Amino acid sequence: MSVARYITPEGARRLRDELDQLWRVKRPRATQAVAEAAAMGDRSENAEYIYGKKLLREIDGRIRFLRKTMDCLRVVDRIPHDTDRIYFGAWVRLRDEEENVHTYHIVGPDESDAQKGFISVNSPMAKALLKKSERDEIIVRKPGGEALFTVIGISYEAFDS
Repeated sequence: MSVARYITPEGARRLRDELDQLWRVKRPRATQAVAEAAAMGDRSENAEYIYGKKLLREIDGRIRFLRKTMDCLRVVDRIPHDTDRIYFGAWVRLRDEEENVHTYHIVGPDESDAQKGFISVNSPMAKALLKKSERDEIIVRKPGGEALFTVIGISYEAFDS
């Protein structure tokens, strides 16, 4: 039995959409391409056939992974009662020691994306932020040493740009 992992509704929707795209669009196309390549004759030196089979294995592997992953996900679609504190799903604005502002969205490990500011609930930054309120300070260990941040905003909807 696997442990449930948290995911936001948006993250769950992205995984379902990817699975649907793979199953209904990409896999049938790859299967058709393999069938057409196989009809050309000798498969041992048929690059299209070899590539198609490889692509089909990759698609099938991703489908298996997504199905297994989705079985152990728990979608968190409720806003906490105490919206003045940081919990899973929160959008958080922080100010660092150089007065730079950073925005993070605390999400599940299956949807983290550093470029978007989506940080895993299991990351050191998110762990330091959980249950904090505005004006609280946190210290996070980074590769270059410790960094001090001040919480300047908490929302359970994306901040306006």
